[in-house]
Amino acid sequence: MHPGHFLATAVAFLLLFPGSHSTPAETTLQSFLGCAVRDFAFVAKKPGCRSLRINTEACWGRCHTWERPVPEPPYIQRHHRVCTYSRTRHLTARLPACRPGVSPIYHYPRALRCDCTYCFSNHTECETF
Repeated sequence: MHPGHFLATAVAFLLLFPGSHSTPAETTLQSFLGCAVRDFAFVAKKPGCRSLRINTEACWGRCHTWERPVPEPPYIQRHHRVCTYSRTRHLTARLPACRPGVSPIYHYPRALRCDCTYCFSNHTECETF
């Protein structure tokens, strides 16, 4: 194999399948089409406890979608896929300074694998679909 071919293949792989630590900084949602695991930080909040900043991995990306007009009700055929979790690990964190009687345990998912798939309301907000 020609050395230049290997480099081009490696660059194409990184662009198509960016991981949480290998995604180039200049990659944005507008320039990326696909679904990947990315670093994600959020603030965990629970009534009766102080908040806690948590770093985890979450799904990120855009997926192909289409709508086709049809001449009879419902007048449109939809095919919407979203970038969502296909494999997760459920983790817990302990929130600080909780009031007596309030559990400090906070549950959250860590993405292990993400895919473009149909929206399932058991783990994804699907109100607009």
